[in-house]
Amino acid sequence: MPDMVEVVIDSVRVSLMSTQRVVVLRQTDVERYLPIWVGPFEAESITVALQEVELSRPMTHDLLKNAFTLLNGKILRVEIVSLKEDTYYGNIVVEADEKIINIDARPSDAIALAVRAHVPILVSQAVMDEAGIVPDRNLQEETSSESAEQLAPGGEAEPEDEKRLDVFEDFLKKLGAEQDDSDKPNS
Repeated sequence: MPDMVEVVIDSVRVSLMSTQRVVVLRQTDVERYLPIWVGPFEAESITVALQEVELSRPMTHDLLKNAFTLLNGKILRVEIVSLKEDTYYGNIVVEADEKIINIDARPSDAIALAVRAHVPILVSQAVMDEAGIVPDRNLQEETSSESAEQLAPGGEAEPEDEKRLDVFEDFLKKLGAEQDDSDKPNS
């Protein structure tokens, strides 16, 4: 696990420009974020697991977790190991028969599995250096002087909590503009 950093799921966001969703990962030891675009089904699976919603039948990621358990495999962690041509690559790291096995996986599937198995999510330092987003310095000072996890009486985030993710607003607008340009026919 050299050069890996631990992250947690900060939020799952919806793009109003497309059917895509964004899973925002937050590095645990510094204020740095990694946005990963995922499909709506993967986002739903991650959200269901985060909210610990009980379903009558297992979803695909529940099935996969159950299969590992029944086959005496133990999920140790999931990793996002590289970024090539705007595509993230991941691994599910499993221990089975006293061997460590790396299973190639889409990061969205690996994350959905990590939430269910309650295992760490690790990201390559090189990926964080290339694609990680650090909020504006003024925003960092503002949130560090306030309680980062203030909740209103109903369990809803205070406006200050929403401000800390404003760093992604420009990113989403830029991506939306790029998608609009790609939809236009070539002249």
